[in-house]
Amino acid sequence: MEIIGFIGLGIMGAPMAGHLLDAGYTVVASDHRSKPPADLVAKGLKTVSGHSAVAEAADIIITMVPDTPQVADVLFGENGAASGLTKGKLVIDMSSISPIATKEFARKINELGCDYLDAPVSGGEVGAKAASLTIMVGGEEKAFERAKPVFEKMGKNITLVGPNGVGQTTKVANQIVVALTIEAVGEALVFASKAGADPAKVRQALMGGLAASRILEVHGERMIKRTFAPGFRIELHQKDLNLALEGAKALGVSLPNTSTTQQLFNSCAANGGAKEDHSALVRALERMAGHEVA
Repeated sequence: MEIIGFIGLGIMGAPMAGHLLDAGYTVVASDHRSKPPADLVAKGLKTVSGHSAVAEAADIIITMVPDTPQVADVLFGENGAASGLTKGKLVIDMSSISPIATKEFARKINELGCDYLDAPVSGGEVGAKAASLTIMVGGEEKAFERAKPVFEKMGKNITLVGPNGVGQTTKVANQIVVALTIEAVGEALVFASKAGADPAKVRQALMGGLAASRILEVHGERMIKRTFAPGFRIELHQKDLNLALEGAKALGVSLPNTSTTQQLFNSCAANGGAKEDHSALVRALERMAGHEVA
């Protein structure tokens, strides 16, 4: 089995790396900025000093960090992973970042004689813990086939969508759908609750009809029960919608409802909610309605 280097053991990355360890892979991480989670160390996680050392020790290097600048830093910054690569290795970025930057990152890695896949995920912390993530992949088919056994330990719906950058484009499209559906669920529950209906029973009824969705099921429940611990943070969804709106401007595409939903996220962040789960978008709607769903 190939040795996996894993950079980014946060809310999503830690359980993903845990599944690889459980499957018998040797997983290597860096300990120079913060200590890896104790439960992963107990499972056999190996630690080295620096991202370059991770790349030197591994056959496949996975990055799972918050945004484009962090990916650039861990790959190409001082002591970055790229400096530890040798020909034939595979770099997989599972973060959600700019499709344009992704193409440039892939070009630089390819010039070192290595393959590159952009493989952002959907499913949040729940999906990461359950190894049920949707994985949207951009890159060459031979690299995808090499990575597929690794992906299968972390997710279920795994699709090679196209060349480098297309995985990230697909993730941006996913985040548009998710954000707008969260907003729609929030509007529906605020409307029903202020009209005097029990929002829990309204949600239950809607789950049996055409309005049923995973977001109504999971995020609708969060809105009703006020469980806004992430999850997937509002500030991260803001970042993803920024990518959508920047891309739309470059393409000459209008995304009016994406823009409106971003303003609602901005309102939440301005009121101290940037680190809450994105289902807390409902708070912006509640402030405008003068009514809380509960």
